[in-house]
Amino acid sequence: MTEPIKLTSLSSKGGCGCKIGPADLKEVLHALPQAVKNPNLLVGLDTSDDAGVYKLNETTALVQTVDFFTPIVDDPYQFGQIAAANAISDVYAMGGTPITALNIVAFPISTLDKSILADILRGAGDKLAEANVTLVGGHSIDDKEPKFGLAVTGTVHPDKVRTNAGAKPGDKLILTKPIGVGIMTTSIKNNLLTEEEIARVTSVMATLNKTAAETMEPFDVHACTDVTGFGLLGHAYEMATASNLEITINYQDVPVLPRVKELATQGAVPGGTKNNFAHVKDAITFKDSMDQIDQWILCDAVTSGGLLIALNDEEATPLLQALREQGVEAAIIGEITEGKPGHITIK
Repeated sequence: MTEPIKLTSLSSKGGCGCKIGPADLKEVLHALPQAVKNPNLLVGLDTSDDAGVYKLNETTALVQTVDFFTPIVDDPYQFGQIAAANAISDVYAMGGTPITALNIVAFPISTLDKSILADILRGAGDKLAEANVTLVGGHSIDDKEPKFGLAVTGTVHPDKVRTNAGAKPGDKLILTKPIGVGIMTTSIKNNLLTEEEIARVTSVMATLNKTAAETMEPFDVHACTDVTGFGLLGHAYEMATASNLEITINYQDVPVLPRVKELATQGAVPGGTKNNFAHVKDAITFKDSMDQIDQWILCDAVTSGGLLIALNDEEATPLLQALREQGVEAAIIGEITEGKPGHITIK
């Protein structure tokens, strides 16, 4: 009997950890010519937000995003599910409703069994159905290293767009999924996890942010982003910078997957996590008791992470309660302050 293919062995990096690092990406984007201003472009490149938003008329704007990556788990079906959940998440982060998607496929069609690709697409298709998103097509290339993702389009009312730039002093920060995914999935590649632990991290990544987004919709949310490849501190840094405010995070309140520190201590820290740390460390004040491992965990490259939500203090606890009642693993992890713009303090 042929041994099943270990998908994570086919690439040096996995999931959102294979993104070009934030420092390199910033350097490249700065070299681009300034785009001609378009009054209908409500959200573009300016604030490193999760998706672009283009106004069609007074009641409708398009939300557009694209995301693809190398295998993050070994099971093809689950890889497809995670990739779809991750791509759709950007639309939820902008306050939008995803409506259509296009598959993006790179696959070594002559060396891997075609059934593997079929399972990836089936997993993505099932997750799209769960999100009520219609698959309208896609594009594929023959590539030595498998990669999969989607381009997703959604809609939102122009007056209800959620961005990473609207946080206000006194806002509380809510995170809707635990972190440590990059360290856990690196541990999958290194055969360090039990089947139960693999199932746990897979479930976190494959869970849509649909429930969290729908639950926060009635609340007066000032800013929102999803936590993915640049890690919790990378995306918090983008929010602090875009909002021209400081963020304080209480480390003990941040939900972290089990065994993450133990595994990181054993060396299961992905390169993307270390790149994230290098990018943001000068903007962070860590409390003295935090060691290097703790600091890396806060910068860990997440795939299909939760929403990071900023809203006023009075509404934070009711939203947290509503999220937990819906089964969302949410926690209040910090607050927005008037301090140094773009700075983050870890307590």
